[in-house]
Amino acid sequence: MLAQVDLRQAIHYVWYIVIAGLIFSLLWWLIGYCEIPAPFAKVARVVLAILAVMVLIGVLLSLAGVPIVRY
Repeated sequence: MLAQVDLRQAIHYVWYIVIAGLIFSLLWWLIGYCEIPAPFAKVARVVLAILAVMVLIGVLLSLAGVPIVRY
């Protein structure tokens, strides 16, 4: 049985993913631009990547009908 997805809701989530991607890419660029020393920059990038993956998983689960965070 396939889940029914509202088109407006799907477009909302696509916009959310695009904006979140822009924000995370700007933060990624900022870490490289500020020339933070090597161990701290790597930790910051790993934390940023983990947060990006968690946001993406949350959006995809919300689209599937199992929201982690209720807006």
